[in-house]
Amino acid sequence: MAKHPTNSPAPEAGAENPAQTPRVGKGAPTPTRAEREAARKRPLVPNDRKEAAKQARAKQAEARERARIGMAAGDERYLPARDRGPQKKYVRDYIDARFSIGEVLIPVMFAVILLTLVPSPEVQTVGILALWAFFAVAVLDVVILGFVLTRKLKAKFGEDKVERVRWYAAMRALQLRPLRLPKPQVKRGQYPS
Repeated sequence: MAKHPTNSPAPEAGAENPAQTPRVGKGAPTPTRAEREAARKRPLVPNDRKEAAKQARAKQAEARERARIGMAAGDERYLPARDRGPQKKYVRDYIDARFSIGEVLIPVMFAVILLTLVPSPEVQTVGILALWAFFAVAVLDVVILGFVLTRKLKAKFGEDKVERVRWYAAMRALQLRPLRLPKPQVKRGQYPS
């Protein structure tokens, strides 16, 4: 069967046809397998082991510093598993926005230790009783905080999506504000919505 010539128009003199354009080479021959393998080879043990160890330590220190800064800033990538998630962030922000009685527990304990150095048994007894009373008030504050946070989390995230965060909230509320990690991201009174 004879082929019929197609009646396609001839390309214009100024336009280039990509199918007919000559290919330009890549400029170098394809490397052989042996050449590629030789380029990838590295010694198992570096020539200068002290320098390699020094570089490895520097790299690890840089990674630790990056993780420390990221964790302090509240970056999710660097937070431990116990601090990750939107609910934990909400809890942190809520606790950092309020004043907790437990925040001053450590300074009160320090003051009681100083009071025990006073030679008067009455002063020592009053100091110890005041410490126990303060501790009871701090525990009551944390228990109320747990109920309030659970209710707020259920309203914000839904009944079935709420994690158990009371212990997490209590531990954060009992720490001094400057010592908390991740660092507080909100100011006092700036409650999360």
